Amino acid sequence: QVQLVESGGGLVQAGGSLRLSCAASGSIFSSGSVAWFRQAPGKERELVASLSSGGTSYYTGSVKGRFTISRDKPKTTLFLQMNSLNTEDTAMYYCTYRGSWGQGTQVTVSS
Repeated sequence: QVQLVESGGGLVQAGGSLRLSCAASGSIFSSGSVAWFRQAPGKERELVASLSSGGTSYYTGSVKGRFTISRDKPKTTLFLQMNSLNTEDTAMYYCTYRGSWGQGTQVTVSS
């Protein structure tokens, strides 16, 4: 099973940016889709963005134009570049691949 470790979360002011990383320990994102989800307090976990093995990306409506999902060439690390952050983006962010989930990284956006 793939082990995923997220990093890059933190506290940022509204309008700021963060870049999340998800490292696949002992494996690579060789095939299949990878995705970022988030879960805010009291809310269900929601899909934020996904990236297919062919390079097709999907974004949920609220982050389109602000977030970018990508992976490095060795396919060992997944990224989520988040720009123009707002308080609604405050959540725990998780990456997932082939049924495995990371432990999450907290993103807090202050007004």
